[in-house]
Amino acid sequence: MSTTTVSKVLNGHADVAPATRARVEASLERHRYRRRPRRQPAGIRQIDLAFPRFDSAWAMEIIRGVDAVATTANANVVLSQLDGAHQPPQAWLDGVLARRPLGVVLVLCHPTPAQNRQLQRQRIPFVVVDTDSATSASVPTVGSNNWNGGLIAARHLLELGHRRVAVISGPVDVLCSQARVAGFRSAHDEAGLKIAPELVRYGSFTATSGYEHGMALLTAPDRPTAIFAGSDLQALGVLRAARQCGLDVPRDLSVIGYDNLPLAAWTGPALTTVNQPLHDMASTAARILLDLANGVEPLTSRVDLVTELVVRESTAPPR
Repeated sequence: MSTTTVSKVLNGHADVAPATRARVEASLERHRYRRRPRRQPAGIRQIDLAFPRFDSAWAMEIIRGVDAVATTANANVVLSQLDGAHQPPQAWLDGVLARRPLGVVLVLCHPTPAQNRQLQRQRIPFVVVDTDSATSASVPTVGSNNWNGGLIAARHLLELGHRRVAVISGPVDVLCSQARVAGFRSAHDEAGLKIAPELVRYGSFTATSGYEHGMALLTAPDRPTAIFAGSDLQALGVLRAARQCGLDVPRDLSVIGYDNLPLAAWTGPALTTVNQPLHDMASTAARILLDLANGVEPLTSRVDLVTELVVRESTAPPR
C-alpha cells in the first residue's frame, strides 16, 4: 500500500475502497499500531452526541444532561441523528474521525468492532448510554436497572390490591422492554399470581402505541383494573384511551408510566411513574468521556443507576 492510502485510512478519509480499508486495518491490528498522543487544536473542544432518533422528550433529557457537563468543561456538543440506525453509518463515523472531537457519546447505538478499532486508533474515546444492560465489558456504558423498574411498578399495583394488571412494553426485540416485563412477572411470582397472556403486550415507546393497546385492553370483556406502561409517552396514550372509554383514573383504572419525564407531573391526574434518571445517566456518561479524553480510565466499564417509583395521583386501590 502507498503511504497516502495508509494515511487516508488512519485519518478517516472516506475515499478508500472498502476492501482496501479492511486490508490496511487488518495490518494495523496485526502490528498493534497506535497513534502518538495528539494535541487538540486550540479553541476546539467538541463532544459528539448521536441518537438513532431524537424526536421525543426522552431524548431532550439526555441532551440536557450531556450539555450540562460539556458547558462546565467549555466544550460544545455536536448533535447527530442516525436515521433510526442502531449502528453508526460509516459516513457519519468518517465525519467524526475528520473532526477529531474530545469524544463521542452514543445513545442506544453501538459501533461495530471495526469502527471501535478506528476510534481507538484515532484516540477518540466513546461512551454508550444504553438501557439494555447488554453491552460488551470493553465498552464504557451507562444505563439503569430496568428489571427493578418493572418489579417496583408491579409491586405497587399489587400492594394496592389490583389482581388483573396489564403491561404495555416497548419493542419485543429490545432488551430493556424484556427486562421491564421480566421484573413485572417477578412481582406476580412473589405474590403467587399468574398473568393472563392477553395482559402482556409489546409495542413502541410512543403515545400512539399506548393508546392503541390501551383501547384494546379497556374494551375487552374482562378489562384490567391497572396498566403499567413502558414509558410516560405510552402512559399518556393509555390515559387518553381511558377517557375515551369513560373510565376515571385512578377511580376506575390505575396507570403507571416509566421515565419520569417533566411532563409526568403535569398530566391530569399527575402520573405515577418509575424514575429512570435520564439526566443523570447522560451527565455520568459525559463525565466518563471527559475523563477518558484526559487519559483517566474508569473504575468500571458499566454503570447502572437506580430506578425508583414516584407515586403521584394516577394509582389507587381498585373499587
